[in-house]
Amino acid sequence: MQSPAVPYEERLAAPRSWWFVCLLLGGAAGLTLLPLGLLPMLAGLAGGTALAAAATSAYGSPRIRIANGTLLAGDARIPVTALGDARVLDAAEARAWRTHRADARAFLLLRSYIPTAVRIEVTDPADPTPYMYLSTREPERLAEALSAERSVGQGDPAG
Repeated sequence: MQSPAVPYEERLAAPRSWWFVCLLLGGAAGLTLLPLGLLPMLAGLAGGTALAAAATSAYGSPRIRIANGTLLAGDARIPVTALGDARVLDAAEARAWRTHRADARAFLLLRSYIPTAVRIEVTDPADPTPYMYLSTREPERLAEALSAERSVGQGDPAG
């Protein structure tokens, strides 16, 4: 059975309200420069808005993707065969795993504005990371995609 090219892909984009905050920050930059004149105020408005939007876009740019037997999550790249079970975390469990239950060695890709997550065991003995904590808006779908990709990898004699 052939694995789909990309069984799962998600971008952890910032919420819409953050883009409104970018406009407010741009307005604040413009007002700060208003005593210097109209042109500096307009430059502050445009520049402040652009800088805030760039920062928001960069923060909201991590992707979670499963492709070609590899889980890509932010900067992490790990073969699905080196991963164990994926546990879906509801909002309360996710909060616990990113606070008092967290392990300092774990890979955490968390975004405060996404309440749910998936906790994936890392089974590779050469990897000191005990688990991966990934914020996701679709935890069930991510867990299913990991399970499906792992079963395809185990059933493939070449993999």
